[in-house]
Amino acid sequence: KLLPAACEEYRPDFVIANGENAAGGLGITPDIATKLLDSEIDVLTSGNHVWNKKEIYDYLNSTQRLIRPANYPGNPPGRGYGIFDTRKGVALGIINLEGRIFMKHLECPFRTVDKIVSKLRKETSCIIVDFHAEATSEKQALGWYLDGRVSVIVGTHTHVPTADERILPHGTAYITDVGMTGAFESVIGFQYEIVIERLLSQLPATFKVAKKNIRMQAVLVDIDTKSGKALSIKRIEKHID
Repeated sequence: KLLPAACEEYRPDFVIANGENAAGGLGITPDIATKLLDSEIDVLTSGNHVWNKKEIYDYLNSTQRLIRPANYPGNPPGRGYGIFDTRKGVALGIINLEGRIFMKHLECPFRTVDKIVSKLRKETSCIIVDFHAEATSEKQALGWYLDGRVSVIVGTHTHVPTADERILPHGTAYITDVGMTGAFESVIGFQYEIVIERLLSQLPATFKVAKKNIRMQAVLVDIDTKSGKALSIKRIEKHID
């Protein structure tokens, strides 16, 4: 409901959304992914919850427009990065990574992204990274590590937007967390009453998606397509009146 109006206002050349919790707050299904990709969204990234719905495994192998974190070990379903054309015909590299601090012990996101960036830069100077991570420190460290080698690093996973958007010294746009699309009157998108009950009792409780005061949080980034350097980054928040 909110994205079409935002696209009309800002006229983006390419839209990326993290869709890992689109299925009732945990995971994503093929039907939901298809519906999102049939809208204004060009590519879906994801994170640790992308594996919650088993039916998504085959879908990950069948499409290039839903990507999963690239630093999972072995040969998991799907792809961790890709190159896509914007509406203006510019090649855009997109990489999905997952952090390791307070999360699963995956392959090193720093060493993984080194290899991918080296490969993508042979075809494009414009590269966007979705770093799905818990720790602010790990996200900031990757920002400094990749400054000047990628165009944008957007953090996801914590569901709460941070106010540290900036252009790093060598031209990479950075924000620790972009936020979420969901209920503002919630605890990271879930009904706060249930979360409080669980914290007080320490007993299991089934989380339910909150529905009050829905907001869409995002960033708008302008990139110099020749150099691949970011020119600006702006936080966006839209809500249903």
